[in-house]
Amino acid sequence: MNTNNPGLLARMMKSASRIEPGEIKSVLLSFLLVFILMAAYYILRPVRDAMASDWTDTEVSLLWNLNFFISIVVVAFYGLAISKVRFRILVPGMYAFFAISFVAFYFGVGLLENRTLIDKTFYVWVSIFSLFHISVFWSFMSDLFNKEQAGRLFAFIAVGASAGALIGPLVPTLLAGAISTDTLLLIASVALITIIPIVLWLERLKMIDLHNEDVHADLSAARIGGNPFAGFKMFFSNPYLLAIGAFILLYTSIGSFAYFEQKNLLAEFDRETRTQILGGVDFTVNCLTFAIGMFATGRIVKRFGMTATLVMVPVFVAAGLLILAFAPILTVLLAFQVGRRAGNYAITRPAREMLFTAVDRETRFKAKPVIDIVVYRGGDALSSLAFAGLTDGLGFGLAAVAVVGSVIAGVWAWTGRMLGRMFDRQNPQPAADAEPVSPLPRP
Repeated sequence: MNTNNPGLLARMMKSASRIEPGEIKSVLLSFLLVFILMAAYYILRPVRDAMASDWTDTEVSLLWNLNFFISIVVVAFYGLAISKVRFRILVPGMYAFFAISFVAFYFGVGLLENRTLIDKTFYVWVSIFSLFHISVFWSFMSDLFNKEQAGRLFAFIAVGASAGALIGPLVPTLLAGAISTDTLLLIASVALITIIPIVLWLERLKMIDLHNEDVHADLSAARIGGNPFAGFKMFFSNPYLLAIGAFILLYTSIGSFAYFEQKNLLAEFDRETRTQILGGVDFTVNCLTFAIGMFATGRIVKRFGMTATLVMVPVFVAAGLLILAFAPILTVLLAFQVGRRAGNYAITRPAREMLFTAVDRETRFKAKPVIDIVVYRGGDALSSLAFAGLTDGLGFGLAAVAVVGSVIAGVWAWTGRMLGRMFDRQNPQPAADAEPVSPLPRP
């Protein structure tokens, strides 16, 4: 494209998103890359979650605890790989590795007699994939664009992730009844393979179009440098960080309770039907998340402040669980799940990320991984044990568990209120001035 005489597309994109003519190819390819990546994940997610209804609460709880410990080990190995492997090789290699692994799962189902074992392994493996697929992408973007470009272009590229999260669930929703759910693994694998030439093309455009030969991602910031326990020390010695940790721990507890109840109510359906239902839920959640994030989240924070924003979803969850206690049926639960997840992704999660604007850069990089990985995954593990104890151990039904969940949601709301007040005292600027985070769903 002649940058001295840009065409209609170049003029439109520059006017709408401040994209310069020489950046158009790189931006559109980055948009396409993250679109395919998120779509591939949301093809796999309903397949994974549909499997859980075949197992007891105790079995799923054990898988969640196993995932917690494996996640810590894998994150440590990934940090080592970053320091040893050239980044231009690491990114396509990572996606190729996961693509091959899902092909192996597809053929493994036919070769191995023990289907339950491979299903449980796949269940944990997709959860591991969910830790890396988007994190690696944004690290790659930091290596591709300079800081000035990132400020102008990343918001537009992030829309590609939201679009992929919308389209991806439609594949299992529409096709799970026509093809086997195992075939969806091949579709996701093909999608991941198509990412590799896009990555290589972007590496070339970095030099010939963007002229960013000297740009390299600051990957050291993503790891806890120096003393490996420095982040833990910061976390346990800072009341504000402890409050964020408590808020996330309660957040994960509610999510776990709702997930397990969903799993149990879907047990009466076959796996293909479950996959279609869960794909439809994901699609609806992502539509609402996109709409709320685009048009409401920033206004909510600006109008009501951080405290009310943090309390809003927990209060809705507490009320929804009480309704579920009186009407413990699948339709009510799925409606509750849609509202809860959309509210968490579009309102609670961006607000939660804004909380870290009140701490210094060193604290963000050292303590945040402890909260995002150890506390989050640890909360999943502990709450799954608690749920299994209530159901398999004490014999609680859906209504009784919903009442317990509503109490936890009440504590969550109180914690949000306390945390919002702490933020207002510590943050040097109003919450309305903090930059909202792109409302992408948490795996």
